Amino acid sequence: MPRLSVVVGDRLLVGAVLLLSLLGVALIYSAGVLNVPSPVTRDIWQRQLLWLFLGLSAFVLVSKVPSRWIEWAALPAYVLSILLLFATLVVGTGGGTAAGIKSWIGVGGFRFQPSEVAKLATVLALARLMGGRKDPPQALRELLAPAALVGLPLALVVLQPDLGTGLAFVGILFAALYWGGAPVPFLLLMASPGLALILSYDTRIWSGYIVVLTVCLYFLRYRLYLVESVGVVLANLAAGTIARPLWNSLAEYQRNRILVFLDPSLDPRGAGWQIIQSKVAIGSGGLFGKGFTMGTQKRLDFVPEQHTDFIFSVLGEELGFLGTVLVLGLFTLVLFRMVRLAEESSDPFAGLIVFGIFGAWLTHVFINVGMTIGLVPITGIPLPFLSYGGSFLLMSWVSLGVALRVAREGEA
Repeated sequence: MPRLSVVVGDRLLVGAVLLLSLLGVALIYSAGVLNVPSPVTRDIWQRQLLWLFLGLSAFVLVSKVPSRWIEWAALPAYVLSILLLFATLVVGTGGGTAAGIKSWIGVGGFRFQPSEVAKLATVLALARLMGGRKDPPQALRELLAPAALVGLPLALVVLQPDLGTGLAFVGILFAALYWGGAPVPFLLLMASPGLALILSYDTRIWSGYIVVLTVCLYFLRYRLYLVESVGVVLANLAAGTIARPLWNSLAEYQRNRILVFLDPSLDPRGAGWQIIQSKVAIGSGGLFGKGFTMGTQKRLDFVPEQHTDFIFSVLGEELGFLGTVLVLGLFTLVLFRMVRLAEESSDPFAGLIVFGIFGAWLTHVFINVGMTIGLVPITGIPLPFLSYGGSFLLMSWVSLGVALRVAREGEA
């Protein structure tokens, strides 16, 4: 029965991903149908369709690779991805609205994003590192090695600078640690400096937070060593201390994105334009939408990057509430099946890979959809299988192939 369950689940998972990918090609085609045709978006659906074909081919090939080979390749792939990320800082290029981000490397007429390779390589390396442990982490310091392993590619991606993709690495880390058995309080303590950074805008709130954190650490003393408790407090103090210099170091457009997230009306024709127009587009779709290719906000090109990071606004305007529910339902099915595949695997290495990929995809979906409807600040992060992007689509299908392969061999 476990085998039958996995096979049926495989078909559901692959079918949902394929449907999302084909819908993505259609939406990208629609994004290029404008009242004033643009040479940038006119034929990109054809390139996306080609990348989908390459992704499907890679998926078939990877799904036949023995799991043992994947385990052997984990560390070399991680090292190669780190070298590629270093290379982007030297010879990397941008493009389109992301001209200032050194995320792509060009070889001849071919361009790819090393960060997409690095995400999967980091998942594999984490699984290799944590999969061999007999017991779950018993001390906070045992999480330092996984954090450092993810922290290196994360830092290199942020230096490009590509904060959106960097958040996917954070999702990978916390997903892997959770699946590896790390206690939830440990995960909260690891995330606490980020919360301190956010709360530091108000000294009184931040001070109260530090007091609450210290009290919590006192009651967790039976789980933490003294040096670990001190380290957590110091990390939170440091986060509050660097908040102002960090804010000043942000580019003007990055500061504006945060400010208009809090109040888009501060700059409705500048930094707030994108989120305002995205919400208008999605809201104007109503229940059934305006019809495929017929979205007025889209046709007037009012939403910047509507073929990439804001593809969800095209979906909402043209297919309406029912279309968005369908797509979110498909994503829910994909993510649910990934969790089930991890649960059905008796091999820790396989489970960590599947759940690590789950963490990356969940981060992408949550942040992308959230920013198009104003729930989170705008950051450059695509929607899996729907947004235009060859490297992202290809590596998403490769990741799916890896997940299914290791899950099959590691099933209980």
